[in-house]
Amino acid sequence: MLLLGDGSPTRHLELLTGEPTEVDVIDMSLIGMDLDDAPDLIQTLPGPRLRRQVWLRTPSGQRLAYATSWWEASHVDEYLQNRSLPIWASLARLRTELYRDVRGIYYGCSPGLEVGFDVEGPFWGRHYLFWHHGQPLTLIYEVFSPYLTKYLGATQLSPQNGKA
Repeated sequence: MLLLGDGSPTRHLELLTGEPTEVDVIDMSLIGMDLDDAPDLIQTLPGPRLRRQVWLRTPSGQRLAYATSWWEASHVDEYLQNRSLPIWASLARLRTELYRDVRGIYYGCSPGLEVGFDVEGPFWGRHYLFWHHGQPLTLIYEVFSPYLTKYLGATQLSPQNGKA
C-alpha cells in the first residue's frame, strides 16, 4: 500500500496511526545541477535544483519515514509555501492536480537510517516523480520505518512448497 500506492504516504501514515503526521525539516539546500546521488530521474528536473530532506513523525516524536525531494529551485516557494507542512498538505491547500509516477522500489540496509529511526533495518523505500501539467514537478525518495509493522503486522517471507 505505501510502496505502490498513488495516494499520499503522509495521509496513509495519518490513517494508520490515527495521529497527525508532522515534519522535521533536516535540510533545504541549493544543489545547482549536481546529481546529488539521487535516482537518475533527477535529470528530468530543470535546474538549478533545491534538495529538501525531512523526517515524517507522530506528534510524540516517533519517526515513521524519511524523505528527500528535489525541486526546481525557482518554483519551490510556489508549491511549498509553508515548509513545515508535508508536501501533500501544501499541494492539497493549493488544489494542485498531480500524477504520481512510482519508478523504483528498494529493500535494504542503511546504518544512517538505523540511527535516525532508532531501529534496525532492513528498510523499504521507493522513488517517484510528481507530474503537474505534463511537466515533472518534483522527484521524491521515501524510506519507511520498520516501526510501521506495529500497525501493519510483521512481514515474514516463508518458503513456498517447503523450499527456501
